[in-house]
Amino acid sequence: MDIVLIPGFWLDASSWDPVVPVLEARGHRVRALTLPGKETKEADRAGIGLRDHIDAVVAVLDDLPERAVLVGHSGGGAIAHGALDARPDKVRRVVYVDAGPLGDGGVINDELPLVGDEIPLPDWEVFEEEDLRDLTDELRERFRAIAIPEPKGVAYDEQRLSDPRRYEVPITVICCEFPSEMLREFMAADHPFTAELKAVKEKEFVDLPTGHWPQLTRPAELAEVLAEVVEH
Repeated sequence: MDIVLIPGFWLDASSWDPVVPVLEARGHRVRALTLPGKETKEADRAGIGLRDHIDAVVAVLDDLPERAVLVGHSGGGAIAHGALDARPDKVRRVVYVDAGPLGDGGVINDELPLVGDEIPLPDWEVFEEEDLRDLTDELRERFRAIAIPEPKGVAYDEQRLSDPRRYEVPITVICCEFPSEMLREFMAADHPFTAELKAVKEKEFVDLPTGHWPQLTRPAELAEVLAEVVEH
């Protein structure tokens, strides 16, 4: 099975290094992506927007002979959802890792602090306590060392969706910061945050309690969960 791994903010393809060998050992073909403007810390990020990242994923889907599983972490979940909308016939399932489907008109996060055309990894005080759970001082140092600034437009641009067939594709949400029960409660209450999620016809939830970056804090468990999800 083809699996496309989409990193979240400040991360590139290498963030999936603990996950890829587990999936490949089970016979899957894995592509971990480094998205436009995140090739290096020094890359030019001016003018790169959310659509550029979505289009990069769509190009990978178009290159694959069969339907793929998209895995999107954090902001990568919105990118995965945009690619699903663009190519619903090319996607077997979408897995959102501590993320969810971003609906039409939504933005990933337009409150992150900017430095010119980019968003460097902020000070830890910007994040909630739940984000940072299990992120030890050593892991924080490692994260900051590998972090690549995010292009401004990826966080600030509005999502644009048009194909309702996206709701027909099964999804899995791996819940890390907050338990799946909270998402279920939000959907039951018609919370705007979960409107797009609620519209998906076939969805499942898997709890992996940790902070917002399970590939750093619980990589082995994340790899096993992903393997089980894509194989069922």
